[in-house]
Amino acid sequence: MRHREVSELMTREVIAVPQNAAFKDIVRTLLEHQVSAVPVVDSAGHPLGLISEGDLLPKSAGQGDYFRSLPEREAWQEDKAEGLRAEELMSAPPVCAGPDWTVAEAARLMEAQSVKRLLVVDESDTLVGIVSRRDLLRIFLRDDDAIRHEITGDVLDRTLHQSPSAITVEVADGRVELHGTVQFKSLIPVIERLCRTVDGVVSVKEQLGYAVDDTIAP
Repeated sequence: MRHREVSELMTREVIAVPQNAAFKDIVRTLLEHQVSAVPVVDSAGHPLGLISEGDLLPKSAGQGDYFRSLPEREAWQEDKAEGLRAEELMSAPPVCAGPDWTVAEAARLMEAQSVKRLLVVDESDTLVGIVSRRDLLRIFLRDDDAIRHEITGDVLDRTLHQSPSAITVEVADGRVELHGTVQFKSLIPVIERLCRTVDGVVSVKEQLGYAVDDTIAP
């Protein structure tokens, strides 16, 4: 079974800023390129951190009415508000992935680190792309016929050696339904689990019968 890799979904032409980029230059870069975050790189193209709109917002939040008290802020917010250059404003270290990571691996890291995007680096830790949550969601736009073909060919035939005529696979908007009969009952949850791992599958509903119940202890 083949899973889509980060390299197939990432943005390759990444807009980045040097570590000494000034505050206004960073804001200008975000607005001109209509992006919500930019990586900070050194002279060799190695990522040092990431600056998002959230990293810049404390500067605006600190410019309230002189005669009106503002809510107390945490120390990191005060540091961001005082920052003038990229290296003082960025969130570091950056959360990175490799171009050969699967979509599932990238999604798990995003979830674990509570980030919206990952910087993609090659073997030399050079920035080669950026992938966002929106990019990863594109796999759910796969064509239903492509999903069905992968399930019947890769999952049922080549992986589990099931006859294509024994199980009917129907796919509509990424929702998979399985009908038919298998030899052993224990195979049913295996089929369902493998189908769920196919890129683009939203849900799996099985209505499979079996010839032998091999789950009963002798």
